[in-house]
Amino acid sequence: MLLKSRIYILLLLTLISQCLYGQQTDFGSIKGRIIDKENKQPISGALIILNNTQIAINSDSLGNFKIEKVKSGNQTIEIRLIGYETQVINDLNVLPNKSNYLEINLQEASIILKGAEIRAFKYENNRVTPISSYSFSREEIALNPGSQGDIFRAIGMLPGVSSSGGIYSAIAVRGQGVRDNVYMVDDIPLTEVGHLEGNSFFNDPNGGRFSIFAPRVIDNAQFQGGGFGPEYGRRSASYLGLGIKEGNNENSIIDGQVDLLGITLNYDGPSKILKNTNIFFSARYQNFYGLVNLIGLKDIGLPIYGDVILKTTTQLNPKNKLSFLAIVSPESYVRDIDNVYADKKINLLYLPNFKRNKLVFGLNLRTLTSNKSYWKNILYFTSYTSNVKVGKAYPEADTLGNLKNPVISYNESIQTQNYAETKFGYRSLFNLTINKNQKLAAGIEMDLLNLSNERTLKSNDTNFVYRPADLINPTLIYQPIYPQFVNANFTNSSINISGFANNSILFSKKISLNIGIRYDFTGFTNQHVVSPRLSGSYFINEKNSINFGYGIYFQDPVYSDIADQPKNNKLKMEEVTQFILGYRRYFSPDLKFTIETWYKNFDNLVVTPVNGTVFKNNNGTGWGKGLDVNLTKRLVKKIHGQIGYSYIEIKRNDNDGIGEYDFAFSQPHQFNFMLSYKATKHWLFSMKYRYATGKPKDNYIIHRNVLNSNDYLRYSKELIGRNELRLPDFTSLDLRANYNFKFKTSTMTIFIDIVNVFNKQIANSENFNAITGQNYYDGLAIFPTGGMKFEF
Repeated sequence: MLLKSRIYILLLLTLISQCLYGQQTDFGSIKGRIIDKENKQPISGALIILNNTQIAINSDSLGNFKIEKVKSGNQTIEIRLIGYETQVINDLNVLPNKSNYLEINLQEASIILKGAEIRAFKYENNRVTPISSYSFSREEIALNPGSQGDIFRAIGMLPGVSSSGGIYSAIAVRGQGVRDNVYMVDDIPLTEVGHLEGNSFFNDPNGGRFSIFAPRVIDNAQFQGGGFGPEYGRRSASYLGLGIKEGNNENSIIDGQVDLLGITLNYDGPSKILKNTNIFFSARYQNFYGLVNLIGLKDIGLPIYGDVILKTTTQLNPKNKLSFLAIVSPESYVRDIDNVYADKKINLLYLPNFKRNKLVFGLNLRTLTSNKSYWKNILYFTSYTSNVKVGKAYPEADTLGNLKNPVISYNESIQTQNYAETKFGYRSLFNLTINKNQKLAAGIEMDLLNLSNERTLKSNDTNFVYRPADLINPTLIYQPIYPQFVNANFTNSSINISGFANNSILFSKKISLNIGIRYDFTGFTNQHVVSPRLSGSYFINEKNSINFGYGIYFQDPVYSDIADQPKNNKLKMEEVTQFILGYRRYFSPDLKFTIETWYKNFDNLVVTPVNGTVFKNNNGTGWGKGLDVNLTKRLVKKIHGQIGYSYIEIKRNDNDGIGEYDFAFSQPHQFNFMLSYKATKHWLFSMKYRYATGKPKDNYIIHRNVLNSNDYLRYSKELIGRNELRLPDFTSLDLRANYNFKFKTSTMTIFIDIVNVFNKQIANSENFNAITGQNYYDGLAIFPTGGMKFEF
């Protein structure tokens, strides 16, 4: 706490000195470079227009431009050039006496009909990604109410995306799980992108609580809810590509945020040491001590996490650009006996104590190999380590949860786990523009994956929620947990190899096709698989198109599941076949309507035949279907938002005799509405409303006094039907208010961001209290945060 206080004081003194001694001016500048999105070559002659002014300039022979004397504040620019889609960039925060630098990729127009101008927002309208595609700017992520600047919470608004809401940020797309998504960060594949998973070990179906990316770290986000191309594989649900912000070539900018959880600081500017190098640096520290005491949740324990991100970008020469990325994301969570005493209902008896850390290091070299092609080579290392100790409390209480003995006995450690996964990887990606109507992308990927897992249950435990088929002794009405069914000792490594090719062809300026194929070999499954992919569009006119997609997607088993299996049990890759058909209409450049229907078939799904054990197999099958409807208004001037509806039905069959059932994320009806309004130059208000059908839950019966002891009375819950019932419907209203003002040369924002303002309990999952015989929900009610953002 003393260190944290010193950081706050240092930050305040720095801010005051900047405000007092900085030049007082209301103008800055915008500087940048225009390049072709497909071949990365500089574009000369592009017209750059500063909206709502008479200012317009052209890029020079190297693609460079600079707009002087731009009024400070949020600005929008348009980039126009015949043969290219006019691009709108709407999130430029110009600071007094500072220059905002950006590199802009222009997309060659797919169609030009009747001389009409085709306009697009940053990272939209790519014919290679015609379906299920959405993008977010840095400012749109920051203004999303209830998201606290978290990209995953912002994406939770999109059609087909299920977010558990409240304390969870992980996403489940079109009925699949939170671990089924492809995550690419600056072309580096990541599997662990969240903090504070819901349980003490792994694979909580709700995923992590917060992402590892602090507010304003992500410069751009590109999301595909399905049907993505062969460039991405070994996951099957969706693709999310995140670009970390590059440093400013011109001058230094410091921004950050102080709120109820902690502090975030970002530095963005040129390197003072390396030539032609810029730096982006972000550091965040979050401690929940103050918040859990403020909102009366002392029983949950103490989560703490942090993130440090460093990105450098060096222009080696006109043809070679080198980026270095480093991410360090430690976290800890402790729940001790004092937290059990604070839980007046004695719902949660486990005492987890864990420390986890995520590391990412990567080099990305982009080389212009000709005036029609470029080549990317990415070398990376990722690591995830988890050291967990779990204890348990044994209160003596009556069936109302009242303690008979004021002293609660407990064991600090009944189970431990030390888990590690490391990956050394290499990706080589080549892009060639054959001609205006044909483009080729090809690449290879290789990685060495190391897994280590040591799990030890020190004594027998008891599970009071069970299925009859799980019992070794059928005369019992609870499930004993024995070490031999939980313990694991696994250390192994495997080599994985992938290759892909995708050919994008435009026929008669009306039809575009993307024909691709992907090959994967994974060492732990010892499988060779081939995945065909096909997508395309029919352009009715410049505003309307019909889009489709088909593909086979093979997915690695979750790495921690691999490391839990005995040597003679080898898990296979899951297989998903997708079909997608959609329609898209642009009413205006900033107003887009989409409707898509989809169908999925599942094979070789990894399932758990006996609950309470780590053993798994590939006996699962299933199918899914759905419909997504969305209307999106992009941020231009005062208003942006979206409204969407999704129908999702997912059926699974574990082929264990129970039959077909609704999968955990089969939520038939979802409705989302978000609106952000800039009322004045100082005030901005935004709101987000979400509704979803409750998640499926098991049918059950309750048994009393299952231990046959009146002094230690316990209930059990026998599951008699798989996902036959449902949790209460999910509803949440989130509100955010920003007050922006200038102080000398600094831009300041005071904000309040409240999740679930109606204070309605969010039911993410149902748990059972064996003392009282009552169910309770794992979810959060109201979750407020507020603070101050600054930039100078």
